[in-house]
Amino acid sequence: MSAQDTTGARRKCLLENVRVFDGTSFSDCQSVFIDGETIGNNPDGADETTDGKGGFLIPGLIDAHVHLHHEGHLHALASYGITTALDMAMWPANKMNGLRGKAGLPDIRSAGLPVTASGSIHSCMLPLPEEALLSGPEQADSFVQKRIDEGSDYIKLIADVPGPGQETLNAVSAAAHDKGKMVVAHASSFTPFNMALVAKADIITHAPRDKSVTEETARIMAGKKVISVPTLTMMKAVSAKPPLGAALGMMVSKPSLFMAILKSKRSGQGEQTYENARDSVTAMYRAGVPILAGTDCHDEPNSFFEVKHGESLHRELELLVEAGVSVLDALRAATVLPAEHFQLNDRGVIAVGKRADLVLLREDPTKDIRATRSIERVWCGGIENQSVA
Repeated sequence: MSAQDTTGARRKCLLENVRVFDGTSFSDCQSVFIDGETIGNNPDGADETTDGKGGFLIPGLIDAHVHLHHEGHLHALASYGITTALDMAMWPANKMNGLRGKAGLPDIRSAGLPVTASGSIHSCMLPLPEEALLSGPEQADSFVQKRIDEGSDYIKLIADVPGPGQETLNAVSAAAHDKGKMVVAHASSFTPFNMALVAKADIITHAPRDKSVTEETARIMAGKKVISVPTLTMMKAVSAKPPLGAALGMMVSKPSLFMAILKSKRSGQGEQTYENARDSVTAMYRAGVPILAGTDCHDEPNSFFEVKHGESLHRELELLVEAGVSVLDALRAATVLPAEHFQLNDRGVIAVGKRADLVLLREDPTKDIRATRSIERVWCGGIENQSVA
């Protein structure tokens, strides 16, 4: 089933006998009409009619933290029902923009080049250009303007110790807000997490592994309407100790990265464990902080860990439920909530006029979140993806 035929004409596709998710529950069996790229309301003259066999139709899933390097990642995401991917660091700009607008594949947004500083873990780990390594707040405005000119949808800060100072983080965040852009801050330990809050980040991705977010901090976040993308899948992966041989190899091949990691660990509040990240999610959720599902999926060469594109989002939902997020809110964390908080007003719900990003499931995910894996069919912008996992 596709949105267009070979001549480029819009196709009208009627999907019958499906139970539709409305954000809180599923309807009785009804029909949904796909009119080109959007959901329509006039099925007259439908080019194709498909029986959904009583399946459960949900909005396309949104992964709120991915890393994209090539079109193959988009195919992998789509095969697992992910129709929107929110990338958190991609450069150069032609690479970022070259992955946009791929028919039948996930729609993407991206931060483009992130902010860090010389000597940080990321500056030693990634081949970042010099312009990403800010040395002071006076560079903030030009950095943000360059990202906007390149097409970045939001601005990414990497809060870390060692890393950019508080004044620099504050200045970049203020410049982004002045120019109408949201700020997403990376923070995977307690001190950087609080630095991100002081910098007035709109969204904090990851959760502290050295000390759990306190109830007081969680209440502050809720009061300031700060959003969390905890990436528990990645937090669990990086909490595992790397093989001894890999650590020794890093000492030889990347000594600056090895030293940056040591400095980061020494600056922490305690032992780095997955349980601290999980308990942070519990505290934030209880305080009313919106939790979005994101994985930090990537396939960096020579990485100590692997978080695969696509499959990892389903694991993320399971981990959120284990952390105390309700099954319903976990499903919303990958559909309506990221659409709402990333201001993607044309998706996240199944309604007339919205993008025809749809996933048909065999089983009810409001009863068991593992049912998000029971994928029958996926549509990205009205075009059916043929590589369902």
